[in-house]
Amino acid sequence: MKLDRLIASHQSMGRQAAHHAIAARRVRVDGVWVTDGHQPVDRFNLVQLDDAVIQPAERALYLMLHKPVGILSATKDDQHPTVVDLIDDPDKHTLHIAGRLDRSTSGLVLLTNDGRWSKRLMAAEEKVPKVYLVETLDPIAPDAVAAFAHGFYFHTEDITTLPAELVILDERHARLTLHEGRYHQVKRMFHRVSNRVINLHRESIGPLALPADLPPGAWRALTPQEVVAASGNG
Repeated sequence: MKLDRLIASHQSMGRQAAHHAIAARRVRVDGVWVTDGHQPVDRFNLVQLDDAVIQPAERALYLMLHKPVGILSATKDDQHPTVVDLIDDPDKHTLHIAGRLDRSTSGLVLLTNDGRWSKRLMAAEEKVPKVYLVETLDPIAPDAVAAFAHGFYFHTEDITTLPAELVILDERHARLTLHEGRYHQVKRMFHRVSNRVINLHRESIGPLALPADLPPGAWRALTPQEVVAASGNG
């Protein structure tokens, strides 16, 4: 929302009166005087007109969690524990998930209550890299590297996967970098090269990597620098 619209809605003062108040330096956003009525504001901004609070600032949350196997990437479920159940925060009910994982997959999950931030991070057109450590049932054929780089056609969605980087670590382990997130994509891609994924772990999303000292089931808040970097503004 633009600042002038928010001010205009205060006691129905109207757009013209709002512009006059802003031009007269009567409006502050997060404690700073603002004279541009077109400045965007959201629910995380504290907006004041003179000494009156027009909008209190909500608390923004940006969290990373090490999801264990067996935990659902969901905000609530009647039968199974979810990633939000692992969070100990009074505002956890406001969270949504940026980048879900299958129940059988472990690794980095991001949670936030800032929809604009998560949209920038997860939008398909942004092609944010996601890195996975994969363990397979059978040895990984060397020609799988070229097959993943070429992409696979999925007839059910009528799409061809974007080029993916597969680095074979040993005969049954590889590191895979994707720039999209299709349904069961990693497992379906390995099925196309006649193999089966038996363990899958996400190591990173964009610039955010799962710290070695964050054990399964644990979480922490992102630093301000990490929040900015993940949104593509760093």
